[in-house]
Amino acid sequence: MALDSAARALVGAVTHRTPLVLIAALLVIATPAAATPNGPTGRTQLGILGDPGRFQQLTGQRSAVRHSFIGWTQPQTIPKLLGQLAPLPMLAIKTGPGITPLDIAQGRGDGFLLALNSALAGFGQRVYIRPLPEMNGHWNEYSAFEKSGASRGPRYSTAAFRRAFARIALIARGGPARKLNPKLRKLGGPPIGGDLKVTQARMVWNPQGYGAPDIPANAPSAYYPGDAYVDVVANDLYDQGFNAAWDANERLYTAHPHKPFALAEWGLWGIDDPAFVERMAAFVRTHGRIEFLSYFNSKPGSLWDLGNKPRSRAAYRRVITPLGR
Repeated sequence: MALDSAARALVGAVTHRTPLVLIAALLVIATPAAATPNGPTGRTQLGILGDPGRFQQLTGQRSAVRHSFIGWTQPQTIPKLLGQLAPLPMLAIKTGPGITPLDIAQGRGDGFLLALNSALAGFGQRVYIRPLPEMNGHWNEYSAFEKSGASRGPRYSTAAFRRAFARIALIARGGPARKLNPKLRKLGGPPIGGDLKVTQARMVWNPQGYGAPDIPANAPSAYYPGDAYVDVVANDLYDQGFNAAWDANERLYTAHPHKPFALAEWGLWGIDDPAFVERMAAFVRTHGRIEFLSYFNSKPGSLWDLGNKPRSRAAYRRVITPLGR
């Protein structure tokens, strides 16, 4: 359920320094009682990258979503990894230097994709698949642009990315060849050789809310493969220097009004800032399509570790952990 304009205005008025008491008051006024997430479970799932047991000790959060990264050269590790990430795995898939978006679109990455489909079918439960995240960030090997704004060429183009993501989605989800192959051919890629098992893959399309470089050709929309291939739209949002790109986050949420939304990565970049945690809770409570929220990360001593951020850790326990109950 979407909020009216007055309620959105209240959320926009919350700054990263707004006291928790005032945020709570705003939520009582602005949040409709029926505003619930549109995900499969009917509530916001909370997640973590790293040790969920340690994170529960820190925050009280029982993490449903367990997040991990995997490389394109590691298909043999997928079955074991899914078991380790139960009950609700999220696999972020990176390419590495050996394969490009165009290679994937043209079927040269199908060995990995077929192994992924098989592992997902064997797991037999819902899994979030997060292919090539932050694709509009120049630091990623599959981005279409260099930091300078220069194009990396047709093998990395946004058009190649859209085709690659669509092929990943079709093969990961599976189905009979007679249904899949016309769709794969329409994307300009080769058919598969036989039927694939149907899985419970849930595809997460995850740009940054703003491009880096921040040019029109590198905007999130340039990489969007189409509604048929996306189950959840996600953003990554970090508090760096007591500043976070909330405006870009809001634009991405608004741009896809019929899709569930998620924060696949969010965290505090080496600072202790409880106001950021409080504002994240306000965002979730006042935006009715939030499917999951996954903190990055719980590795002891990392830049983002809440273990050395006592004020933010206390705020997390107060305002984020209850969202998943």
